[in-house]
Amino acid sequence: MKQSSLTIYKRLLTYVKPYKAAAIFAVLGMLGYSAMDALFVELMKPFIDEGLTARNAEVLKMAPFVVMALVIGRGIFNYTSSYCLTYVGSQVVKTLRQSLFEHMLNMPVTFHDKHSKGELISKITFDTEQVQQAITRALQIVIREGAYVFFLLIVMFRASWQLSLVFLVVTPLVAVIVSVVSKRFRKISKNIQDAMGEVTRSSEQMLTGHKVIHGFGGQEKATLHFAQINNRNRQQQVKMDATKALSVSVIQILAAGSMAIILAIVAMPSMINSITSGTFVTLISSMMLMLRPLKQLANVNSDLQRGIAAADSIFTVLDQALEKDTGSHIVERVKGDICIENLTFTYPTKADPVLNKLSLSIKAGQTVALVGRSGSGKSTLSNLLPRFYEIKTGLITLDEVAICEYQLKSLRAQFALVSQQVVLFNDTIANNILYGSTRDFSEQEVIDVAKQAHVWEFVKDLPEGLNTMVGENGVMLSGGQRQRIAIARAIVKDAPILILDEATSALDTESERLIQKALETLMVGKTSIVIAHRLSTIENADLICVLDKGQIIEQGKHHELLAKEGVYTALCKMQNGGH
Repeated sequence: MKQSSLTIYKRLLTYVKPYKAAAIFAVLGMLGYSAMDALFVELMKPFIDEGLTARNAEVLKMAPFVVMALVIGRGIFNYTSSYCLTYVGSQVVKTLRQSLFEHMLNMPVTFHDKHSKGELISKITFDTEQVQQAITRALQIVIREGAYVFFLLIVMFRASWQLSLVFLVVTPLVAVIVSVVSKRFRKISKNIQDAMGEVTRSSEQMLTGHKVIHGFGGQEKATLHFAQINNRNRQQQVKMDATKALSVSVIQILAAGSMAIILAIVAMPSMINSITSGTFVTLISSMMLMLRPLKQLANVNSDLQRGIAAADSIFTVLDQALEKDTGSHIVERVKGDICIENLTFTYPTKADPVLNKLSLSIKAGQTVALVGRSGSGKSTLSNLLPRFYEIKTGLITLDEVAICEYQLKSLRAQFALVSQQVVLFNDTIANNILYGSTRDFSEQEVIDVAKQAHVWEFVKDLPEGLNTMVGENGVMLSGGQRQRIAIARAIVKDAPILILDEATSALDTESERLIQKALETLMVGKTSIVIAHRLSTIENADLICVLDKGQIIEQGKHHELLAKEGVYTALCKMQNGGH
């Protein structure tokens, strides 16, 4: 359900509550600033009528001191409001960014499947900046310039309430224009955010896949695609500015029309003798000075609506349910008995099931290998065991307790995953190895782990050793080196259940040999589920399961399956024939 601008802004202002004192000072500063400016106009009447017209030197002598006092007061109020408002705005944006980051971090995997990284990064960076504009600059103009218009109207009414009534006639018309334009601003602002999300997404894809783009000669296609997205963003900005310019012009024409009517009335013979010079100057000055704040108030509507649209986009994410953690069963270390019964699973983004009534029993300490064609459902199991996706049909138990009954943190502590896609953080090799470790490791212990995983063989020759930065996602390392760091990370975790998801499929023979050695060390005494591409690596498995269309069609030891001369034999022959 789409929320109104007022509802969203009220919710946004709840983030200001912890900084209420600073916000109050900011508002008082803005009101004081506007009051100083309006007071300057108010004092023009006595200076002209009692000073110049009446030739009173005492009144004129006071003028310089009054002007200086007003300017100093204005400066103090301006600094107070600007500093306090910036402080509040930056704190609110910091809180929103932190909330977004934490919320996205704790969202289920299904949420990240549906949204691109670029789109989500745009919310954390671009959308929060737009919100800051709505809180600081927009709020400053709304309060300061709004108060200035209000104070100027009081000055005008004090000077001549009859003439000032003409100016009030345009107020309902201005309100109608602002209301109509606000809706358009918010719609365009939403389009700008979507376009910025596309720009970020396209930029991220170009930076991530620049080698593929160059390798396949896709520069022209990528350039054309980005040009279309970039132009869409430009078109929305032009629409925003055109709407803004039109609304400002109409409001200023209305204000100027009111001023023209007042001037025409003053020129009438009946009025010209009843109005003093001071009153005339005060009225005209007030109306002239009112044009600037009216323009700013019309302009700020676009910033305000842009910020509200951005806040709406942020709150849409924050209102989505976090990953459910309904389990309460906590265990320090499981034995590793896994039982899968009649498991059927369909990804939220797909129509057909990936696993179909699959049943499998894995005893503690066993090594079970899953083989089969791509898309047969092998890797899906590695996502379901740690509950990255919730099961709707069927049952998975761990040590005879359903995995849905485990507390998520406790459940995931029982699994160590080594996959083909290794994720490394832009940190040192040592910190990547120790990522997520719950205790402090000495330097010698880290070296021992590095030696077990055959990481030390390439680390010892590096100038900074284990303190070498790996770069963005390990860009400074080869595939085999990244894989060995992932194994070292699994050794540090020392979980009772090990999932190896095609851990050696993309490696050269030398790297595979070293990693196979490291994996054999890692698998000792653990329940191991090996999703294999190269069948030569799983010949010694306790049980080999052949999957096809989400079902186990063959299972047994290596020699037993070869004797059957079925699908497994055909897969072995296919691989051996390919060598």
